[in-house]
Amino acid sequence: MAWLPDHFTVYVAFNFIILASFNVASTAPGGSSAHVLSLLQPYDFLYYSGVRAYFGQEWAKAAEQLEKSIVTKESLLRVRRQCHADCVAAGREALYKLDSEEGSLWDLWALDWVQQKAECMRFCIGRHVTPAGQLAVSSDIEYEFGTRNPYNFLQVTYYKLEKLQRAASAAHTYFVANPSHLEMRNNIEKYRRMEGVTEEAFHDREIENEKHWVLYDAAVQYEASSDWVQAAEKWKTCVNETLRQTEECRVQCEMTPQRLPEDRGVDSVDGVFEKAAALSLSLLSCRQSCVSQVATRPGRISAQEDYLPTQLEHLHIAQFKAGDISGAVQTLRSLLLFYPSDKDSLDNLQLYYDTLGGDTESQGTQPAQEIVRYISRSLQEKKLLYFGRENFDFSFTDPDLWTPEDVVPESLRETWRAEKEKMNEKIKEGEQQEEVDDSGFFAGGPVPRKGVTITMDDEILNGTNRVVLDGVMTEKECDRILQLATAAASAGDGYRGRRSPHTPHETFEGLTVLRAVKLAQDGMVNQSDARLLHELGERVRVLLHSYFRSPSGLFISFTHLVCRNAIAGDQEGRLDLSHPVHVDNCLLEPDTKQCWKEPPAFIHRDLSAILYLNDNFDGGELIFTNRDAKTVTARVKPSCGRLVGFSSGPVNPHGVTAVTSGRRCSLALWFTKQKLYRDMEREEAEALWAADGQSVVKKDEEEAGGSATAARNARSQAPQEKSRGRGRVTGGKDELS
Repeated sequence: MAWLPDHFTVYVAFNFIILASFNVASTAPGGSSAHVLSLLQPYDFLYYSGVRAYFGQEWAKAAEQLEKSIVTKESLLRVRRQCHADCVAAGREALYKLDSEEGSLWDLWALDWVQQKAECMRFCIGRHVTPAGQLAVSSDIEYEFGTRNPYNFLQVTYYKLEKLQRAASAAHTYFVANPSHLEMRNNIEKYRRMEGVTEEAFHDREIENEKHWVLYDAAVQYEASSDWVQAAEKWKTCVNETLRQTEECRVQCEMTPQRLPEDRGVDSVDGVFEKAAALSLSLLSCRQSCVSQVATRPGRISAQEDYLPTQLEHLHIAQFKAGDISGAVQTLRSLLLFYPSDKDSLDNLQLYYDTLGGDTESQGTQPAQEIVRYISRSLQEKKLLYFGRENFDFSFTDPDLWTPEDVVPESLRETWRAEKEKMNEKIKEGEQQEEVDDSGFFAGGPVPRKGVTITMDDEILNGTNRVVLDGVMTEKECDRILQLATAAASAGDGYRGRRSPHTPHETFEGLTVLRAVKLAQDGMVNQSDARLLHELGERVRVLLHSYFRSPSGLFISFTHLVCRNAIAGDQEGRLDLSHPVHVDNCLLEPDTKQCWKEPPAFIHRDLSAILYLNDNFDGGELIFTNRDAKTVTARVKPSCGRLVGFSSGPVNPHGVTAVTSGRRCSLALWFTKQKLYRDMEREEAEALWAADGQSVVKKDEEEAGGSATAARNARSQAPQEKSRGRGRVTGGKDELS
């Protein structure tokens, strides 16, 4: 349909006068009191009722009202979705006449179309929601639910009611979106120690709204293990889910009551048509903002730039490597709709054509229609919004980097270019900060143990706060710990030789200090070997505390003896890693080169270490990379008594190459400056020894003085936190080895 300039203002006015009357003044039809009681009540009223009951310590009522507010809000969103779907066809016949009519009838048909659709929506909503429930909620309520504050109240309420499973679930749901909340983090730690609280309690109740992020991270994980068929499947599903979530957001923009211009503080808007135009632009702006909303993870402030194009880029590469060349062509053509002149994409398209050879049918594959519609609709909205910005002084921030310049009016292009350049500079600054280590460690201190030598330092390892020390253990000590690992595995520890959580080509065994002590008490392993395992942690702590010149003391956060066994006959053609590239105290996103300090990452960890026990295996090298998780900057080959230490932050992404034969064993250790996160299992082991009348040699841990430093360093999950299916295996007992 061609836009008619003479009719533009009137069309916009008619359209949004009707929508405004629906959104602002809609009322439910009259009915019996029973019918009214069955309608959805205002969820903000239910929330305030729950909060009042909470402060009145009426715990049962508080739980009931708070839960009702959450359920009612979700029900309201569902009703709006359904009514929109039911009414979207209303007036379609009138809409089809718009192109066939001329003169003043054009506006009349437009009015008829909008009226029918609006009346349908108003009637539909009125059948399910009370008049009060249809009104717009305050910005305060939007903030409360946006930050998941109802779950903050619920976790205390359920705790008071002694419903610990529900309390833990509410705490976890709140913490996902508020990872810097120190008190909630401590509460979660307490819940984990409580009897009757299972791991299933720690799930995100809002996960339904994060499906696209779950799929995104799962796809990244499959890429890391070079499982291209699964990666392509996950990326395709992720694209579809992102489009669905975006459409859901856009529907809510249309169905949510809109504020009139004066409610937004726009005093200069006079006249019904001007107000209708302003209302129109507000709705379009809301729809455009859905791009940023969908691309923002819970608990984060900023969106991931180019979220949908990034998925398409990953998808076409995965499809190509999986052998689906025709699918790769279609996806790449879809990506080129965003960036038509991108050289890399054009080169890849030519590569795909060459691979297809004479298959002209596949070469002629067109972009996905859903992407074509997405682009076309978005560009139409952008044109109208930039028109409003130019002529109505309407404020609009474009959420996309791919917007073509010709969409922007000539008078705004200079400002638009400046804004875009500023954004690009910000991205470049983020990339330049990649090598900055703010951990507070400074490599190069003394090595306070005779016979220990510095084999590789920052310069040789091409990084910051990295070191390789040899001579930390003797051959005899390595043999003893290897025997301990074998005996523990035979005794049923070590997770019973299960498949590695990172690759299907290896099995996995693990042993903690506490488990070793308990096995020793039962006579299953040698008592002196268990004590040596404990002592090695302290030995490594003293070495790294000195070498990295820690400004405060260090506490051992976790110790884990890990063995990986290559599965015989299952190694041919391996391209995966024994442990994918990751960062120990933040979530690495290789495509954006960002590392997010939020759960499920162990953000309290400050230093990481690996103490190797053997070298009679193939593969299994430690690799350091840049934040792209691809560019290898250093390699370390394991050997008995070799210690690798490094700061746990984003300057040190690392992984382990595939173990293709033999058995690779090492002792993984993590250290923290915060006493709160010291390894309680070690203290329990020491208590067991003390109960048996055995002394424990402890150096100066008690003087370590590493209490919680700043709030930003206190963002953490408990050590046993499992990944919420976000595609990164960061939970459990095997992060690094």
